[in-house]
This record gives sequence, structure tokens and C-alpha cells, in this order.
Amino acid sequence: MSTTSSEGSTLPALLTLPEDAQTELAKAVATLEGPSFAARLAAIAGTPIEALKQKLPESVRDQVDNAVRRALEKAWATAVGSEPRRTPFGMDVAWFHRGIAMASGAAGGALGLLGTMAELPVSTTILLRQIAAEAAAAGEDPKVAATAAECMAVFALGSPSTEEDDVAETGYFAARIALAQMLPNAASSLVSGLVPGFLGAIAARFTGTVGLKISAQAVPVIGAAAGAAINLAFLEHFRGVAHAHFTVRKFERIYGADRVRAAYDALRDGSTR
Repeated sequence: MSTTSSEGSTLPALLTLPEDAQTELAKAVATLEGPSFAARLAAIAGTPIEALKQKLPESVRDQVDNAVRRALEKAWATAVGSEPRRTPFGMDVAWFHRGIAMASGAAGGALGLLGTMAELPVSTTILLRQIAAEAAAAGEDPKVAATAAECMAVFALGSPSTEEDDVAETGYFAARIALAQMLPNAASSLVSGLVPGFLGAIAARFTGTVGLKISAQAVPVIGAAAGAAINLAFLEHFRGVAHAHFTVRKFERIYGADRVRAAYDALRDGSTR
């Protein structure tokens, strides 16, 4: 027996989930395996990606890695321990985070490169708070160390691999497995703070994405308005990745990891067998 997926291909029944779950999983696959954040930035900045990579002065490139690590540590200390779905006056969570992200990006863009570097901890904390909100919406508790680790992992899952990082395998599941191997005992390891190797693996990928963001905001004509747009795109990219990641994890709890992996791979590959 076979069934038709939302993509229009016919898949063996054992590789599919119930129709509504299959449709939701297809959206997650499209997000996790789809176009990169770099393409969005290039469109906003009106500059090709390769040109964006050359925008930063050498001295600034050397500072980005340390800035990213500090931003991740700050975000970890601030965001996950809070109530990510609690907002002032009962505002919608996504719109609340969008507003803060745009204000932060506008301030950074208006003050130029130094302002952009200075607001990185703020935008990273906002990102992690939104990621944690997506985890909570999918039925997980961000205050549990293992879930908090998965929230942090989204920064790596939503960033391109590099030749130097430790999770350079291509594809969502390969990167996820590599990260899990670096933090095998998340429930106990994260009680006292981030494990250096785990943080390093995340930072290795996230630095590339942040570098492109800073490069785009360093374009002289960007200014406050485009700085806000870049931060919004930054937030929306990682919000989408978080939603997709925690959707996959939710289905794994419901249908089993092997079945979800088979359905995911079939959707990713467009299998008709």
C-alpha cells in the first residue's frame, strides 16, 4: 500500500505519517533543508554573498568569534531560565520578539559597525528566547537541561557548516547527531553552565551566520532601517528552524524516531519508491 504526500509523490505507507503530520513534516523538511539565511541577507543588502564576506575589516573578523561566544554565553544565562512565552500585556510572543529585534537592529545599524557588535548579545538573547518559545509550543520545557541544549543547538542547525567546525556533515540529521555526541549527558552536564566543547561546536557554525549579518550591516548605506530588517530576517530564520526542529522532535515522541527519520528522508529526497 502507498500514500500520496503533500509534495505530490507516492511513498510507501511505512515511510509516511498520518496525513496532517506528513504535511507538517514536509514544511519542516523544506525549512531545514531549504535556502540559506545568507541569500536573504544578500537580498536585503543588495550585495552578492561573496562580496558581503569581504566587507569586514581583517581586525573585525578576528573579533567576531569571541563576540559570538560571549553572546551565546550571555544568551544562555539570560533567556532559557526565563519564561519565554511570557510577554508584557499579554502580547503575542512572536510579535513581541520581532519588535525588540527590529529596535535592536535599528540601534545597531544607526551606530555602524561598533553598534552592531555591541547589540549582538541582545539580538542573540532575543533569538534564544524565541527558540525556547518554539520548544515550549511543541510541548517541551526549556528549563529542562536537555531541552535547553536543543534550544542552543538550533544556532548550529540554522547555520552553514564550515570546513573547520566539528559538525561539518551535511544535512539536518547528520549535524544533529554530531552535536548530540558532544553533549551525551545534557541533563546533568548543563546544570552548572555550558560545556566548552558543545559551545565551541555551536559557535563554529553560528559565527559564519553572524559574520554575514555583521557584514551586511557594515555596508555604509544600510543605516537604521535596513539594520532593523536584517535583525528581523535573522530572527525569522532561526524561529523557522526552531519550529521545524521541535516539530521533528515532537513527531519522534509520538511516532518513534525511526519512522520519522524514514518519512523525513523520503520527503527530502523526493522518493517515489
